[in-house]
Amino acid sequence: MKNENTYQNLKISQQLKEHYAMFGISEQTLAFGNEILSALEERFRQIDETAEYNQLKVIRAMQECHVSEACLMGTTGYGYNDLGRDTLEEVYAKIFHTQDALVRPQITCGTHALALALMSNLRPGDELLSPVGKPYDTLEEVIGIRDAKGSLKEYGIAYRQVDLTSDGSFDYEAIRQAVNEKTKVVTIQRSKGYQTRPTLSVAQIGELIAFVKKVKPDVICMVDNCYGEFVETIEPSDVGADMTVGSLIKNPGGGLAPIGGYIAGKKDCIENAAYRLTSPGLGKEVGASLGVMGSFYQGLFLAPTVTASALKGAIFAANIYEKIGFPVIPNGTESRHDIIQAVTLGSPEGVIAFCQGIQAAASVDSFVTPEPWDMPGYDAKVIMAAGAFVSGSSIELSADGPIVPPYAVYFQGGLTWQHAKLGILKSLQNLIDQGIVGENFRQCHIDLR
Repeated sequence: MKNENTYQNLKISQQLKEHYAMFGISEQTLAFGNEILSALEERFRQIDETAEYNQLKVIRAMQECHVSEACLMGTTGYGYNDLGRDTLEEVYAKIFHTQDALVRPQITCGTHALALALMSNLRPGDELLSPVGKPYDTLEEVIGIRDAKGSLKEYGIAYRQVDLTSDGSFDYEAIRQAVNEKTKVVTIQRSKGYQTRPTLSVAQIGELIAFVKKVKPDVICMVDNCYGEFVETIEPSDVGADMTVGSLIKNPGGGLAPIGGYIAGKKDCIENAAYRLTSPGLGKEVGASLGVMGSFYQGLFLAPTVTASALKGAIFAANIYEKIGFPVIPNGTESRHDIIQAVTLGSPEGVIAFCQGIQAAASVDSFVTPEPWDMPGYDAKVIMAAGAFVSGSSIELSADGPIVPPYAVYFQGGLTWQHAKLGILKSLQNLIDQGIVGENFRQCHIDLR
């Protein structure tokens, strides 16, 4: 029996090599990846443990909120008494341990969710403070850092920011000085965006919120939670965030949600957001779910395990590219607080080759060659690789980056770990084939052996 199992394993191993070869991945590249993987078993076990905890948390919330088959049906028109929509918002509030939640297909993306949370809770004369440096590029026009129609700046809402220190920590004294009588909302971006700074852990976010609240107890703390949901066993709302905001085509949608965003938080903050989303006097009472509830519920159910797959891919990427000699954030051994892996490739050609490798590993549009272009909301050319079932879904295998120094690419996603692995190996193979990775790769392979 033992000999038979050994034979079967060898047969499968050979068949895998043949399959990877069909994707253009050499035996040397595959062997290098597998050598890296052999040292990651304990990391992956810990990720699976976190996923198990979060899976049970989601199931328990669904059970306690009495999710039924009727919840999976959609409504049209005004959407009055939409059982599925209202129950899903109860589920989100329970998962995030908040008083209320707004979860809607009418929220078009993460930027929209963040803009909605800010615009509904700030008034002319108020000030918005970012104590973690520059926000993500698409928020610059929302705030008015770059002039845009309908920005907060146009409505007389001021903005102030305090940069992180050189080691990525909070500049507490500068934050204390920045908070003033006009400071109404503090926005905290958990993930790095298009920056090569560390992602913030939930514990770090909690410490920052506690500090800000001590300086000004009535300030509203909003956390941009994009790419961070279900990476840890707690969320920013568990450590004092008044609003936790994200996109359903990232982690919490589980790859099934076709659109949507969420805001979970204090009841008055959510009420303000609902009135801004629909209309004063209507709020959460209207907004038909249009048949997407099944995808929202099932995507949320799958989210913990899908996030775990993406995390494994990010850690694999970090270890692969760090070993070859490229700067990576986080590094191969650091704790993880989101699904994004930054790799500084040092040249436009490197960023483009990486993204084209990811695109070539996709199930959808694998034959398309991504190129940098002037995307709405960005002030530089951006390249995006995303052969996704849901357009723009960055919980699916994807990579992107602005074509500006230091020429870093941001990899994320993978609905399954196996697809994430293929994508990383394909990106590496593309860099090798184009001569961007050369002798240093071969030497690393020898060193590992």
